[in-house]
Amino acid sequence: MDAIEKAIRNALEKGNAEDRAFRERVYRSAFAALDRALQANPGVTVEVAIKRRKAIQEKITEIESEFLPAVPGVAPRIDAIDAPAAETAAGAAPAVEAGPKAPSVPSPAVTVDGPVQAASGAPRSRVLPVVPDIMPDATLPGAPAIDMSAAAAPGAATEVAPDRDERRIRGRRLPLTAIFLTVTLLAAVGIGLFFAVQTGVFKSAAELNTAPPEAPPTVEDDDFTPADGANAPAKPGAADQSRDWINVFSPADPTHVAAPSDAKAEVMKDDAGSFLRIQSGASGSAIAFDVGQGVLEKLAGKHAVFDIIARAEDGKDTQISVDCNFGELGDCGRKRYAVGQQRNEYLFDVKFPDKRPGSAGTIAINSDFDKQGKAVNVYEIRVSIEP
Repeated sequence: MDAIEKAIRNALEKGNAEDRAFRERVYRSAFAALDRALQANPGVTVEVAIKRRKAIQEKITEIESEFLPAVPGVAPRIDAIDAPAAETAAGAAPAVEAGPKAPSVPSPAVTVDGPVQAASGAPRSRVLPVVPDIMPDATLPGAPAIDMSAAAAPGAATEVAPDRDERRIRGRRLPLTAIFLTVTLLAAVGIGLFFAVQTGVFKSAAELNTAPPEAPPTVEDDDFTPADGANAPAKPGAADQSRDWINVFSPADPTHVAAPSDAKAEVMKDDAGSFLRIQSGASGSAIAFDVGQGVLEKLAGKHAVFDIIARAEDGKDTQISVDCNFGELGDCGRKRYAVGQQRNEYLFDVKFPDKRPGSAGTIAINSDFDKQGKAVNVYEIRVSIEP
C-alpha cells in the first residue's frame, strides 16, 4: 500500500467511512494536504506535482469504488459537483495540517443523477467516481488529519512510473540517435556531391566556360506596379476571415460567465470595442466561460481550433492560464500564454471524440498566473472546425 492510499485509509478509519459526506471531506482534505506539502517542497517540479495529483485522483477513485453500490448496466451520468455547494451540503469540512496553504485543491466529490436501484436478475456493475482535475480551495475543520508530506517528497511512491513503451523508447534512444546522425551525415554528403556536379566542380578545364559572365537582367523600379495591392502582405488575422467561426462568448451576453467570490468580471468598453475585464483573486481562482451543449454537439468527432481574443490591462503585461472541461468530450489540457498590451489572438486546438456530449462545458481563464492581481480584457471567444 503506497503513501497516498495508506494516508487516506487511515483517515477514513477515524470516522464513519460508510458516510458519503465524511468520505468527501476526507478526500478534499487529502487534496488540500497534498497541495500544501507540494508547495512546501521547493524541489518538486510542475510535472512531478501534476503526476502526484493524478496519482491521488486515481487512488481516490479506487477507494471510492469500494463504497458505491452495484447498479444496472446502464451507466448514469456522473458530474463533478461544485466545491462550495458540496461543502454547504456536507456541513463543516475537516481541517488538514500539512504545511503552507496551496492556491487551489482538486475535489474528488461526485454526484449521480437519478435514483440508483439494483434490478434483480439484471447485469450489475460498479460506477467509478470521476475525480475532476481542478478544484477550488477548501477549509475543512473537524476531519482527521492527513499527512501527505511523504507523498510530496522527491522519489515518493506517488511518482508515476513510465510505462513499458516509454522504457523501451528510452532503451532505444542511443541507437536511434546514432542512426539519425549517420543518416544526416550521409544526406549532407549526398547534397554536397549533387551541388558539386551541378556547379561543374568536376568538369575539366576544357569544359569550363571561361567567357566573361553576362550581366544579369535588371528591372527598373517603375517597370512593375502591382494592381489593387496584389502580392502585398496580408494583414494579421486576415487569413482567418474565411473560417466559419462559432461564437462561444461575447461581452454582449455576460450571463454565461461565472466568477468565484474573490474574482471579478465586469463589462467595459474601449476604442477596440466592448470587452469583459476579468481579474482572478488572491487564491488564483479562474473565471469560467460556458461552452453550450449545442456548440459541443457540433464539435463532437471533429478537430476544432479555439480562439481567445484578449489583451492585458494598460501597463500591466501578464501571463494567463487556460483550462477546459468539456464533460464527456474530455478537456484541452492546461495552456499558458504571455499577454501584452496589444489586442491579440491566443489559439489552441482540440481533437474531440466522436460521442454525444451529455451537458455543456466550460473554459476557465486565470488572469494572472503569478497571483499579482493583474487583469485581462477578453473581447471574444470563438471556435472553428478544421477541414
